[in-house]
Amino acid sequence: MVQELVIAIVAVLCVGALYAASAARVVKQYERGVVLRLGRLRNDVRGPGFTMVLPGVERLRKVNMQIVTMPVPAQDGITRDNVTVRVDAVIYFKVVDAASAVVEVEDYRFAVSQMAQTSLRSIIGKSDLDDLLSNREKLNQGLELMIDSPAVGWGVQIDRVEIKDVSLPETMKRSMARQAEADRERRARVINADAELQASKKLAEAAKEMSTQPAALQLRLLQTVVAVAAEKNSTLVLPFPVELLRFLERAQQPQQHIAQQQPQQHIAPQPPQQQPQQQQLPEAVPPEPRESAQQASPVQSAPSPSMRRPSHLPQRKGPSGSTAAPAAADADTDERSGAEPFAHH
Repeated sequence: MVQELVIAIVAVLCVGALYAASAARVVKQYERGVVLRLGRLRNDVRGPGFTMVLPGVERLRKVNMQIVTMPVPAQDGITRDNVTVRVDAVIYFKVVDAASAVVEVEDYRFAVSQMAQTSLRSIIGKSDLDDLLSNREKLNQGLELMIDSPAVGWGVQIDRVEIKDVSLPETMKRSMARQAEADRERRARVINADAELQASKKLAEAAKEMSTQPAALQLRLLQTVVAVAAEKNSTLVLPFPVELLRFLERAQQPQQHIAQQQPQQHIAPQPPQQQPQQQQLPEAVPPEPRESAQQASPVQSAPSPSMRRPSHLPQRKGPSGSTAAPAAADADTDERSGAEPFAHH
């Protein structure tokens, strides 16, 4: 009898221990417990620590209250300025109402992920490429508001949304690289021009100061020579005054002018010089008959009336009995000899 009683007590204790083990729950510090009794939500949310539920009657669901970091898959879209981009982001959220996260939505993680993807695609279509690359803070705030609006009813709070990467086509990357290179070259030219302007002003002031003291320019020249000679090189550069070059150029101009005039004097025509030694006497030409002479030069064949011999006068004969030339021939001979023609009476 006593043994049966002991066995019954031990059995009751074992059953109680098994019941307590099945009813005992431990809720961690970063979790909250939502109790459903016969499928109905209990108003009290179990805090961290040890708690008990009725096995078979109540069911405890633990909800993580930590901040969840969830990557948003990359989304392809076309920006407002018609550029195809691929954008991915990351979202940070946490559960602030455990009961709503269990009751209002089937899987709050999946719901937040889908809402983040649709919101990201919407932001891409409403933004320009420059905003996606340089004005991400504004886009992040807009994306956070778009996701946080429906998530409030799920007991979820969106802490932060960040656009992580923007992938561009290769052609767009090359175009942007050329644009950046041109902009940097422009800024480099502006900086060089500004430096030249400042240097010219300083050089002008230095020249003004040196003009009052000519010896200062010579000292500066010697300092330059010393600076060049300090380095062990075999070449010594000496500045040459420009005024000396101008003086030599002015001195060379008259010589060039004279050299240009000399060929013109040689080209000018000169009167031919008589060279009696080299001059050849013309060959003796036999006298032509009078008839041919008269035909060639009608002026000589027609003597003036005053020089004609009268026809009634007798003709003179030569020693050989030949008839002499007409009076015109005598007149010509007299003219050549310098004597006056004589008249026959």
